Amino acid sequence: MASTTALFTGLSGLASNARRLDVIGNNIANINTIAFKSNRMIFAPTFSRNFSLGTAPSEASGGTNPGQVGLGVSIAGTQRNFNNGSISATGVSTDVAIEGDGFFIVDAAGERFFTRAGAFQRNEANDLVTISGGKVMGFAVDDQFNIIDGILVELNIPVGTLTLAESTRTVTYNGNLNPSGVVATTGSTHTNRAFYTDAALTTLLATAAYDLTVAGNDLYIDDGAGGSFLAIDGGEGAVVTVNGLEKGGKDLGNSSFAFSATAVAGVDDFGATLQDFIDFLDNVLGLDGSTISGETLGGGISFASGVITITGNEGTVQDLDIDTADLTVTYPPGYAGTAINQPFVMSKSGQADGESVRTSFIVFDSLGSPLTVDLTFVLQGTTAGVGSTWEFLAESSDNDSLDRVVGLGVVEFDTNGRFVSATNQAFSMIRANGATSPLTVTMNFDTGTDAITALTDTTSSLAAVFQDGSPIGTLSAFSIGEDGIVSGSFTNGLTRTIGQVALAKFSNPEGLADAGSNLFRVGPNSGNALITRPLEFGTGRLVGGALELSNVDLSQEFINMILASTGYTAASRIITMTDELIDQLLLLGR
Repeated sequence: MASTTALFTGLSGLASNARRLDVIGNNIANINTIAFKSNRMIFAPTFSRNFSLGTAPSEASGGTNPGQVGLGVSIAGTQRNFNNGSISATGVSTDVAIEGDGFFIVDAAGERFFTRAGAFQRNEANDLVTISGGKVMGFAVDDQFNIIDGILVELNIPVGTLTLAESTRTVTYNGNLNPSGVVATTGSTHTNRAFYTDAALTTLLATAAYDLTVAGNDLYIDDGAGGSFLAIDGGEGAVVTVNGLEKGGKDLGNSSFAFSATAVAGVDDFGATLQDFIDFLDNVLGLDGSTISGETLGGGISFASGVITITGNEGTVQDLDIDTADLTVTYPPGYAGTAINQPFVMSKSGQADGESVRTSFIVFDSLGSPLTVDLTFVLQGTTAGVGSTWEFLAESSDNDSLDRVVGLGVVEFDTNGRFVSATNQAFSMIRANGATSPLTVTMNFDTGTDAITALTDTTSSLAAVFQDGSPIGTLSAFSIGEDGIVSGSFTNGLTRTIGQVALAKFSNPEGLADAGSNLFRVGPNSGNALITRPLEFGTGRLVGGALELSNVDLSQEFINMILASTGYTAASRIITMTDELIDQLLLLGR
């Protein structure tokens, strides 16, 4: 007798295989979808109709098995394949692929989603976003470009807008100092034509200390006993300009000194005494008579008998060239006296000696301002069985203090010409432009690969071969490393960390719920998201400039499609055969 049960059994086969074809069709349709994860359908038999549950064995019988007839097939569920797809290089800096079990974290309209698709782009606000506009989450950096762990933020990559400058902290030198040269003994000597030739005045000046004082429109040397002598005609308001002075052929720039009891706008320094003016010249010329480890360059200025004597630093590259025209005087408005524009008639009576070498290099303050520094080495002595001793002098016209000298020290070399030790191995510069002040820079004279030696040669040579720090630069490019670090490249050559892509890990990724657009949300059986860095907790590594392809196996899908089609056809034959049997049954009643 025909059974209508078979009709419903066949119908369940039709429905189940039709749904399987839906899944297969979706897989094949997404063969080119970035990071798509294929799905498969799992069938299960429905409950069965029991004729007998069977009997247990006994002494009279061996027992019987259950008698059951199945009532068709049902869909047990679908299972997503989260195995990695192939990695395809794209060369696009915003593309990222995951090689592991992690998920990118995306914020879309305030809701958190997870995705494997790394086809990202930047929006007008320089945020890193998905194709559908979700914002990619990660870790930001602090002011020192260190990653701030534990706080998820929207990743921002400000190409073209982020600027950066860095102060110099270290300078490394290379070269050779010739210890067989002449040991330095003296600096150059310059004197001015005496302000006074009167014998009595000369005697007074030689036996007592005098200050320059202001009286009316004239400047005087006061003898402290009611007598005074005209020094520089013009008095208060007279400005001495120093321009064209040279040290070892290097122009020392333009500086001014105003004889005044109060500050004068537009001049570098001011004062009311001759000592003030001498101190000004000492600073402008970068003279130094300090004793460091028993060594001195011997520079300085003295005044006696109406004569200013300028003694330069030791070393041929420190030799001064001072002409009469290099020191000029301008007078205040309304001055009615005799204008003497060049009161300092200079003459040179001695040359600087001593083996020496100078190099110039650039350092940068915290605002990226370039500053020129001169470093000079002068041979101070050689000792048999010990080695050579050199004194170094660092000076700069860019120091925001009048004094050119910013560093001074002594360097020792052994009998093999190798660096032994150095004192004061750093220099400091005052900054008045709002940058960090002082700017302190360490000098490396011996780093192993780069070092200063002291071996016999025809001349000494010196160069700054490395210095950190840089002027202002703009973020021009970026890349994402396997650890998720977003490294930014600036136009000034610096590279800095500007963020880090975060990943999520699930104990059961198959439990995630598909939200469409290649996004997933947490499901009841997925477990909570573990938020961490790439390369940690099995999240895997990132591949920048690449994308993960679909993991659909097309050949397998075609086989599954054939099997589903065959199953569908077979189930339909059950229905057809049952229909024929019912027709035969109905014929019996005719």
